[in-house]
Amino acid sequence: MLPPTYVPGFHDEAAVKAMRYNDLGTTGLKVSHLGLGAGPLGCYGDYPEEEGIAAVREAVRQGINYIDTAPLYGKSEEVLGKALKGIPRQAYYVATKVSRYAQWEPRTMFDFSAKRTRESFAKSLELLQLDYVDIIQVHDVDFAINPDILIQETLPALQEIVAAGKARFIGITGYHLEPLREIIEKSTSVKVHTILSFTRDTLIDDTLQRHLPFFKEKGVGVICAAGVAMGLLSSSGPQPWHPAPQELKDVCRAAADYCKERGVELARLAVHHALTREGQATHLVGVNSVRELQSNLQILRDGLTPAEKEVLRDIQQKFFAKMPVCHWEGLQLPKLKEEWRKLGML
Repeated sequence: MLPPTYVPGFHDEAAVKAMRYNDLGTTGLKVSHLGLGAGPLGCYGDYPEEEGIAAVREAVRQGINYIDTAPLYGKSEEVLGKALKGIPRQAYYVATKVSRYAQWEPRTMFDFSAKRTRESFAKSLELLQLDYVDIIQVHDVDFAINPDILIQETLPALQEIVAAGKARFIGITGYHLEPLREIIEKSTSVKVHTILSFTRDTLIDDTLQRHLPFFKEKGVGVICAAGVAMGLLSSSGPQPWHPAPQELKDVCRAAADYCKERGVELARLAVHHALTREGQATHLVGVNSVRELQSNLQILRDGLTPAEKEVLRDIQQKFFAKMPVCHWEGLQLPKLKEEWRKLGML
């Protein structure tokens, strides 16, 4: 069946019919199982802007209808705004974020105040060249100095934005899963419709699966991202700032080398694994080229080759089954709090 986002004359109808669509919680949105992470449009490497724009347009034409961006991702919103021009607004859902604005600058990384929330969102709409977004999310709620500000200021400010017709639904994002649950429980006056969890249901860490029953019970749609664990599960490896402990980086590096020796790209195995997980409405995969997009669509539609399946079994047994640690939960926030204390922010 064709989803509500299908536009005759614009979409590749066969591709849309081949795409899987899932309910996003109780929002009523039917979202593509493969979503588009727009982070690479603005950071994580250099690329021709027109190539990223072409990738977005082709992704939507092929039936990908969920797109995620944020102010944190450099010029992502600006490039995405250019890419969406000329695409029927019915054809896609777009989500952006507030509250996080820098990778590691303790003074300016986060601002959960109502004032900054309103200002940030207004700027996002301007860059996206849109009248409204479908989902507005609080970015990395687990890093709020005082979590009460989320209930008292951030979420009410987002509710104002929804009431004004400039966003349809409210979401929260984070690495640590318990804070996501706590905010959903505490937010009695503002409904949280979605959560975005990244790197928590991958080849190396399936922690999210234990929390899915809670989110389902609350009617909260689950969006997953970073199936390649922010570069850990790729031949190119993670960015220097990646927060994982060195022992985990070493295991992933060894697995990537094993794959490379056998002519297999670890990232393809990781994306395939992410797309086979259940309980998520959509899984965001970042792309900034049509070639990357086509590779991801091929994985979704056709799966892995026999050789890739064999290597996947090998790395799961030889490397990931015996890992001493599979995540970096609890490692970043203490370091950030120490910086905040030095700056007199705590």
